[in-house]
Amino acid sequence: MKAISKLVLFSLGIFSAVAASASVPEAAYLANCRKDPGVPVPISVVTPTVGREFSGLSVEVEFTVDQKGKPADLVIAPTVDDELAEAVSTAVKKWKFKPAERNGQPVATRVVLPVKVVDPISERATFASN
Repeated sequence: MKAISKLVLFSLGIFSAVAASASVPEAAYLANCRKDPGVPVPISVVTPTVGREFSGLSVEVEFTVDQKGKPADLVIAPTVDDELAEAVSTAVKKWKFKPAERNGQPVATRVVLPVKVVDPISERATFASN
């Protein structure tokens, strides 16, 4: 089975619509997420490479963004296909965040991130709106 790069859409309920001028999905995601001191803000994302058979599936990833902005303690529902879970987990572990802040100080924050896998060839990229 040939693995293909998939566009993975992320939503914490804090993203606005993708700007039409965005050149790549990762850049669009970074440019359009809400920058709020109470939530971790992604500054670098990695898109997992998964097989076409996963197109249309959603995976819920729960993890902590630590005080240094690194994802830790990832949990993916055990009902998810092992190959898909591993690809998403490996990618999210490489993400970098500006950590959430409380009273001007970085704090570790637990987040739940729904991840939807779409085939960029057959679907137009869109992000969840606020």
